[in-house]
Amino acid sequence: MLIAVAQISSTESKADNLETISEYTDKAAAQGARMVIFPEASMQAFGTGRLDKAAEDLDQQFVSRLIELSTANDIAIVVGLFRPADRSGEINRIYNTVVMVKPTGELIYYDKIHTYDAFGYQESRTVKAGDRLRVFDYEGINFGIATCYDLRFPEQFRQLAQRGAEVILVVMSWAGGEGKLEQKQLLLRARALDSTSWVISCDQAEHPVLSAPRGVGHSIFVNPLGTGVAECGAEKELKLYDVDTQQLSAIREKLPVLAYDESGYSQK
Repeated sequence: MLIAVAQISSTESKADNLETISEYTDKAAAQGARMVIFPEASMQAFGTGRLDKAAEDLDQQFVSRLIELSTANDIAIVVGLFRPADRSGEINRIYNTVVMVKPTGELIYYDKIHTYDAFGYQESRTVKAGDRLRVFDYEGINFGIATCYDLRFPEQFRQLAQRGAEVILVVMSWAGGEGKLEQKQLLLRARALDSTSWVISCDQAEHPVLSAPRGVGHSIFVNPLGTGVAECGAEKELKLYDVDTQQLSAIREKLPVLAYDESGYSQK
């Protein structure tokens, strides 16, 4: 399947971000892609204002526009956005959500399980953690979904593979800083090996702001043997790659790392 990653740089404006999503979706579809993946926080960039003000339910304008784009272009669209969750003290918390829209209008969504409470940042204050893994079929391939900080938890990727995922999509707005890009690159390859799955990451383009996770670029396609086969640079970019899952069963037979299930994740 020809898949595109749209390494954009989202802003504080939902309207502008939707325009960017529309532009890159048109380009991906024109080049024959069957799916286009956008980063975490494509609805509104981290560090640009209150995300609870931007958050929308899945039946509101932002996702409605994604459905229109998907149907008009006959392409699946994967986007990181925010939706309302609950109230914690004085804070209206949100879910950090990934929505996958099929050209038929069908929606699949995933709420990030592991909130980014690390390196002095505490996402859990404003973001409610999800509790369900997601695996879905699209045109004969089983996909799993993960978000950014999930990358540091190998068992999530193993569980996605054990539940049938052949390709795991990782939407990101990775935090910059010394050594952070190298950590991300290492972790993506390790998670592909842990799960013997394709791992496709889409990050925000590199951003000079380090006070919030704004992206470091270098979105990448990693094959089940941990090799990066196509990678973006640091700037805004649309990258396409033809992902072939036909040899996956043979790889997993030779490297049976998924034989053990030690997970406590919900089966719902």
